[in-house]
Amino acid sequence: MSPVSASAVSSLRQRTGVSMMECKKALDEAQGNEDKAIEILRKRGIAQAAKKAARDQFEGLVFLAQNGNKAALVMLKCETDFVARDDNFLKAGAQFVETLLEKGDAGLKSLAEKTVPELVQKLGENISLGETHLVTGSTLGTYLHTNSKIGVIIALEGGSVEAARDTAMHAAAMNPTVTRPEEVAEEKVSKEKEIWREQLKKEGKPEAMFDKIMIGKEKKFREENALLKQPFVKDPTKTVEQFLGTAKVTAYVRLAVG
Repeated sequence: MSPVSASAVSSLRQRTGVSMMECKKALDEAQGNEDKAIEILRKRGIAQAAKKAARDQFEGLVFLAQNGNKAALVMLKCETDFVARDDNFLKAGAQFVETLLEKGDAGLKSLAEKTVPELVQKLGENISLGETHLVTGSTLGTYLHTNSKIGVIIALEGGSVEAARDTAMHAAAMNPTVTRPEEVAEEKVSKEKEIWREQLKKEGKPEAMFDKIMIGKEKKFREENALLKQPFVKDPTKTVEQFLGTAKVTAYVRLAVG
C-alpha cells in the first residue's frame, strides 16, 4: 500500500477538524479512502466533528492579546452568533490567542488540534480556527472593536503608543487592504482597469485618452486602499502618513469576521 500523502491528511483534517495524527491513522486504516476514514473517525467518537465540517462558518469572533512588544490576533469561526457568545467558545478563543502570544504558531496548532474537535462536539456547530497573526514591534498599537468582530495591530518605528492606537482605530473603521499604494496586488488593479475601460467606452471618451485617464484612476484606487494615503479619520485634512509624521509603519494586520 502506498503511503498516505500529506495533502490527503490535510483534506481530511479540513473536513473533520480532527488532529493530523488521528487523520493519518484513519487514512492508513482506510487505505487512503477519505469517506471510509471519516466513518472510522465517527466510530472513534468524533462523529459530530465529521458531520458538521462541511457547514459554512459566517460568524465568529476576533481575539486580541498583547504583552510588551508582542501582540497576537486570532479569529475563531463558527456558524451562528449564538455559539460565538457561548462561554466555552469565548474561553477557547482567549486561550488560543494567549497561547499564540506565549508559545507561537506551534503551540497554538497543538492546542487547536485538541480543542477544536471538542468544541464542535460540545456546541454542535462547525467551528474552526481562522487567520492568526503574531506581530513584534518597538511601538505597538492595538484595537479590538466592542463587538469583537474587528481587531487591528499596528507596529511603528518611532512615534507613540497613542499614535499607533489611533492608527489602529482608523484601520478598523476604514479597512485599508495594504499599508502602501505599491502593495496593492497587480491582479486587483488589472480587474479595475477592465471595468474602467468599459466605463470610459460607455461615457464616449476617445480611446486615445484611455491610458492617460487610467493612470489617474489607478493612482486614486491604490491610495484609497492604502493605509498611509487614506484621509485620517480623526482629522480628514491630513492623511494617516501626515498624521504619523516621522513614525514609520512596520506592520499592519486587520482581522474581521464576515
